[in-house]
Amino acid sequence: MKFPKNLTAKLEIRKQNNALRKLSSPNDLIDFASNDYIGFSKNKSIFEETHHYLLETNCIQNGATGSRLLSGNHKVYQEAESFIAQFHQSESALIFNSGYDANVGFFSSVPQKGGLILYDELCHASIRDGIQLSNAKAYKFNHNDFEDLEKLIERFQTHLTEVYIVTESVFSMDGDCPNMEELVAVSEKYGCYLVVDEAHSLGVFGEKGEGLVQMLGLQNQVFARIMTFGKGLGCHGAAVVGSQELKDYLVNFSRSFIYTTGLSPHSVATILVAYQHLESENQTINKLKENSIHFNQVQHLLGLKPMFVKSKSAIQSAIIPGNEKVKSIANQIQEKGFDVKAILSPTVPEGQERLRFCLHSYNSKEEISEVLALLSTFVFLATDDTDLTDFH
Repeated sequence: MKFPKNLTAKLEIRKQNNALRKLSSPNDLIDFASNDYIGFSKNKSIFEETHHYLLETNCIQNGATGSRLLSGNHKVYQEAESFIAQFHQSESALIFNSGYDANVGFFSSVPQKGGLILYDELCHASIRDGIQLSNAKAYKFNHNDFEDLEKLIERFQTHLTEVYIVTESVFSMDGDCPNMEELVAVSEKYGCYLVVDEAHSLGVFGEKGEGLVQMLGLQNQVFARIMTFGKGLGCHGAAVVGSQELKDYLVNFSRSFIYTTGLSPHSVATILVAYQHLESENQTINKLKENSIHFNQVQHLLGLKPMFVKSKSAIQSAIIPGNEKVKSIANQIQEKGFDVKAILSPTVPEGQERLRFCLHSYNSKEEISEVLALLSTFVFLATDDTDLTDFH
């Protein structure tokens, strides 16, 4: 079967730039790569309780596939969405099949023609894809720069109707957080609608892993939160939490919700049980916080701090410019038994290539110390100059 020449050419360019993406193989390395921050994907109790719930509620027999507007709205959806809304102190929650579906469905349908979307320049691809499908005008503002954001609001607001400000509570490649209180103040000053993607803060921030917005008590000042379950909850799916009117609107106009088969009863039951476990997993969440503190302390002791993006989250990124260099260091660390991934351009801008360390509650302090010691060794071997500012 012939393959189009222009597609072959694009693959060749990726190969030449040492940037060809490949599916990773399963391994037995110590995990510093997955988003399973509090170990829920391997939690035996969640697995067993999900099956028990399905048997007790007869969901296995009564669950049907199809759009939720037709045959796919099995009864566990109502219980799960009600629990999620209560947990996040919100009027409603609407489950989507994935975080990507939730962002595409929200941003393609909610902002209208004549409206304006202002989004952080480092927002996730799923947000950008949803914005591209919107009829609203959209402009990016400099990362976490609210002076730049205000300039854009003042420049365009008089000519447009609703203004949506879009950010993430934890940015997936840098691991940093916006000053959420300041952002809420800007939003309220200009009467904007604030939308926050909490994919990487669910299960990480807050006493019960509620996310950064709720930890700061700002949930009533945020128009919509997108909670993705494939990170901290270790399962599939996502939810948009907000007002009941927002839920009604999405059910009627969000194409990625309407025109797709709903999640299976098993998937939704797993979401529900995982949320129930957040209510009692304080010890696990606290262990993750301790590991994050320990990572930063060791980083400082080894003189690695200039390499790292400042972060208090479970994501820690060491900037090592150049696909070849960062891949080489990642491979050496992996050979020593630690699963640390290199993030290459074009996933991140050229010159911002990095090693991305994902921390977990199940990582030991000894593992953290050892992996950072390896990083220190291989970084200094990779350069004749020990000035780490060269890497940032």
